[in-house]
Amino acid sequence: MSSYVIGTLGAGEVARCVEGLADILVDCVEGGASVNFMWPFAREKAVAFWEGVAAKAARGEAILLAARDAEGICGTVHLSTAVPENQPYRADVTKMLVHRRARRQGIGEALLREVEAEAARAGRRLLVLDTVTGSDAERLYLRGGWNVCGVIPDYALFPDGRPCSTTVFWKKVATS
Repeated sequence: MSSYVIGTLGAGEVARCVEGLADILVDCVEGGASVNFMWPFAREKAVAFWEGVAAKAARGEAILLAARDAEGICGTVHLSTAVPENQPYRADVTKMLVHRRARRQGIGEALLREVEAEAARAGRRLLVLDTVTGSDAERLYLRGGWNVCGVIPDYALFPDGRPCSTTVFWKKVATS
């Protein structure tokens, strides 16, 4: 088991880390993860996605956490705080990604704990997310105390075009 550290990336740091973040997104899509992108997946598309996240972070609409190991960034999770004005206490958890080389080391669980703590520090007491039904991620969220809203059949596609169901979760966190 390798060691890793998790930290919040400021807006400027997100912009400086776009290449490493793109590596993880490309790896996850190439590994078959249903994370909004289809095959073939051009690296330029991954870079553009993370440049967009950097812009959102600069506007205060996103908080990005990254896990790093000896090889660089190996995991991410993104807290989207850009919500309607009547929901200032809520945030969406997105892009929970762990590079295939770093899986089964507790990184996903640690990222989930850290994003919940970061949300609490930001005054976001209600979190929502969705994931592929039956996936390792679904089991992670259940172990982490997340509540199932329901399952939506054929909600999204895997990168190869096969449909997949999505489980929607919510969790309340104590704010600081």
